[in-house]
Amino acid sequence: MADDISPSPKTAAVPSSAEERAGPVREVSVPAVVRAAAMLRLLSATPTPLGVNQIARELDIIPSTCLHILRALTAEGLVAVDPATKRYRLGLEILTLAKAALRSSISDQAQPYLDEIVRKFMVTAFAVSISEPEHYIVTAKSNSPNAIRLQVDLGSRFPALVSATGRCVAAYSSLPPRALKAQFDRLRWHRAPSFEEWQAQVAAVRTQGYAVDDGNYINGIYIVAAPILGPEEEFRHAIVALCIKAGWEEAQLRELAEMVRASAAEVAEGLRLSVKAVKK
Repeated sequence: MADDISPSPKTAAVPSSAEERAGPVREVSVPAVVRAAAMLRLLSATPTPLGVNQIARELDIIPSTCLHILRALTAEGLVAVDPATKRYRLGLEILTLAKAALRSSISDQAQPYLDEIVRKFMVTAFAVSISEPEHYIVTAKSNSPNAIRLQVDLGSRFPALVSATGRCVAAYSSLPPRALKAQFDRLRWHRAPSFEEWQAQVAAVRTQGYAVDDGNYINGIYIVAAPILGPEEEFRHAIVALCIKAGWEEAQLRELAEMVRASAAEVAEGLRLSVKAVKK
């Protein structure tokens, strides 16, 4: 979930920027693999196909190196190229890999609970998983049937500490306060809480089993997230619900939060992961 909402008569989108989704190219032991991953993320974040020079410029890669990697990805079906325009987009083989990654995963376990949250409260509900140390990704979703709703796309990728989910991530992070503060300062909010206020909200996650973002991240949007932990009590996943807050009573919001917490506990049991933090 990113910096703003783009409303339409039927849907209000909750986007993530191309910069957040593509991310910088990080030099590690296998630079070509890191660059290939960055290219795939960039292509997934861009609505139109891109040319070699544009991809190279966006990721700060030498054009000839960029072309070699794109040709390899094209040969594997992960990228497709239009012979007429020489522009690249994601290939259909991505779908095969995505289906395999989601099979018997959080998406399968969470979907019935997400659907039930939506049926009862008419909100948008989704599951997220930590995809790398500084990002989480949407892995399952259920949209409200309301004419005006908030749209969250599968595969959307967000900074790990942002919104209600970010408070859950921070609650079980091993990072020292100084490192958390550095990440927190890079986040973009509609109305940012102070770091001290945010820390208090993070601490509350361990006792109440969920976190709330009340209009901080997106104006007028209430977001509740409940964590699912790994064997070492590290953040793995979360169940999340969001709604336009206007018209809701506080008792209803608490009921929604409790259902999200209880759903996370049930999903955690199905995945045989820790429920210590989400059971009361």
